[in-house]
Amino acid sequence: MSPVSKKTRTKTPPVTTAPAKAMVMAAGLGLRMRPLTLERPKPLIPVMGKPMLDHALDRLEEAGVASAVVNSHYKGEMIAAHLAGRTSPAITLSPEDTLLETGGGVKKALPLLGTDPVYVVNADILWLDGPSPTLARLARHWNPDEMDALLLLMATTKAVGYEGRGDYHMDPLGRLTRRSEQEIAPFVYAGVQIVKPELFGQDTPDGAFSTNRVWDRAQEAGRLFGLAHDGLWFHIGTPDALAETEEMLSMSDVSVVTT
Repeated sequence: MSPVSKKTRTKTPPVTTAPAKAMVMAAGLGLRMRPLTLERPKPLIPVMGKPMLDHALDRLEEAGVASAVVNSHYKGEMIAAHLAGRTSPAITLSPEDTLLETGGGVKKALPLLGTDPVYVVNADILWLDGPSPTLARLARHWNPDEMDALLLLMATTKAVGYEGRGDYHMDPLGRLTRRSEQEIAPFVYAGVQIVKPELFGQDTPDGAFSTNRVWDRAQEAGRLFGLAHDGLWFHIGTPDALAETEEMLSMSDVSVVTT
């Protein structure tokens, strides 16, 4: 009888599902967007006929997100009124009496977010998908066994409306390293991530703090990863950036739904 050959064991990737909850960051003051933000909060400024906040929420709805927490501060009552009739995703508001910045805003919302990984999306960015839907692509790359946060990144040289020096270097495995003060980094954070909510409650201050504190701790543990976006991406932080975005979208072969 011939010997029984041993089967080669391969590492089985963890079975994951796309996040069912999300948080949309909509509490900024929008100072650089003045005078457009004198009458309304920045998330309600329309791009191609649709408020930026609705662009983000519609993408989350398409990705199967059932519920979303939206924080607010400046003219928050207008955001609340705008979202009052929305049922998909189901909206829970997290108003901030004082501005808590990105990290503090998520920490305040932790009782609403639960413990499973969530999408966090900035309300002042807009993206067009590449060959596959961006949020689904991010979810396919998410590995909770190895990652605490997975950031969508955009090539700094291709980011529309962005004039900074970039945020991160990324190695071939996707691990991220923040650029030093004098460096120029090839990637900028694209305003979309999957993250474990627990990170915002561990050794973080009460009140305002930046998500950078959470990311830096994940980087030190080797658990901060990135994924390069493969479509167009727009940072809409000023009236000029808004005009540039709408001009490019109007010339694009990819339609942007406005209803």
